[in-house]
Amino acid sequence: MPTDPTTLRLALAEEIAAADPTLDAGWRDAIVAVPRELFLDSAIFRPTGSGWEPVLRTQITEDDWLHMVYTDRTWVTQVEEKDAADTTGPISGSPTSSATLPSLVARTAQVAQLRPGQKVLEVGTGTGYSTAVLCHRLGADHVVSIEYDPDLAASAATHLSKAGCTPTLAIGDGLQGCKEHADYDVIISTCSVRTIPPSWFWQLNDGGSITTTISGWMHAAGLIRLTLDDEGTAHGRFTHDTITYMLARPHERPPAPRFFRLDGDTRPTRLNPALLKEWTGQFVAQLAAPSAELMTTSTGVILRDVATGSQAWTEPDNQGWTVHQHGPLRLWDQIETALQHWQNAGSPDLTGFGMTATPFEQTVWIGSPAGPSWQLPV
Repeated sequence: MPTDPTTLRLALAEEIAAADPTLDAGWRDAIVAVPRELFLDSAIFRPTGSGWEPVLRTQITEDDWLHMVYTDRTWVTQVEEKDAADTTGPISGSPTSSATLPSLVARTAQVAQLRPGQKVLEVGTGTGYSTAVLCHRLGADHVVSIEYDPDLAASAATHLSKAGCTPTLAIGDGLQGCKEHADYDVIISTCSVRTIPPSWFWQLNDGGSITTTISGWMHAAGLIRLTLDDEGTAHGRFTHDTITYMLARPHERPPAPRFFRLDGDTRPTRLNPALLKEWTGQFVAQLAAPSAELMTTSTGVILRDVATGSQAWTEPDNQGWTVHQHGPLRLWDQIETALQHWQNAGSPDLTGFGMTATPFEQTVWIGSPAGPSWQLPV
C-alpha cells in the first residue's frame, strides 16, 4: 500500500515539536498542513564527495521519494544556478537554492514572533515552501514574498498555486525590500546577510522587527530578531541556534584566486587555532575579520582577506602553534584579540551576543552595548 503523505507530514511535525518543546502549536499545525512534495518538483541534489549528485523522482520509488521529502533536512534544488532536473551527472559548486528543512522554517518563524494580523515581507521565496507555511498561519493576504531569481520565482508561484496559497509575490533584489507593498510589521529573511540592508529599516512600521541570520565569508552565523525603537534604531540579542541560510547572492564573496601560502612574519600564537573550528569561536573570528575567508586543515587554519590579499596560516610547533602573517592586515592579530575578549567574558555561546543597528552603522557586542564590540561591513 503506498505511503500516505499526510501520515508522513504528521510524523515530521511531531518529530519537530518533540525536538523543540517551545515551538508554538500553530507552526506545528502549519507543517502538518503544507504538502512539501508540491515544492520539490521532480529532482533534488544530494551531496556526494566534494560535489552534488542529482536524484530524479522517476529513478526511485514513490515511497522512497516521499520519505526523502519528509525527512527534516534541507534538499538542495539548484547548484551554481543549475537546476537538479536539468543535470545529468554529479557537479561541483555552491548551492544557490534549496528547500529549507522544515524545522528551520518553523524555528525562524517562531523567533520572529509572528502573530496573525501582522503584515510580513519574506525575503527569498525559494521553492515557496516557507511562504506556504507563513500563509497557513497568517493568511495569504498578510504575506508578501520577494525572490531574486526570476526562474525560481516562476516555479514558486506554480508550487504555491498548486498548494492553494495566494500570497503577494514579487521578483527583485530582496536586499532592497519590496517598496511597492510596504510598510511591513515584520521582515523575515530566508537568506543570510553580512549586514542589514538600509531599505529594510525604511520599510518597517513603527515598532516593527527584522529576523535574519547574520553570516559572512567564514560561514559562521547567528540568528537574531531586531526590534525598531522610536529613534529608528534596531536592537536584539542572538538566539542559541547554530543554524544558517545561504548568503544572499549580492553578499557572497567574489571568486577567490588560487591560494599560495606566503611566510611573512612569524610568531607563536597565544591561543589554539582550534577555537576557529567551534561555532561561536568562528563567529567571533568573522566579526574581527569580516572580509576574510577561513580554511581549516589537519595542521591548523588558513585565513585569506578577500579585499587586500592579506593572509595568515598556522602550524604546530614543539610548544604550541606558530602563525605566519603576510600583507597589510595582521589577520591573526585581529582575530586573536577578539577571541581573548570573548574568553575574558566567559566564552558565552551566541546568546551572550547582541546587536545594535541603524541603516548607517551596525555593531555586534558581547554582554551589553558597552562591552567589546565589532562593526559589521555597511
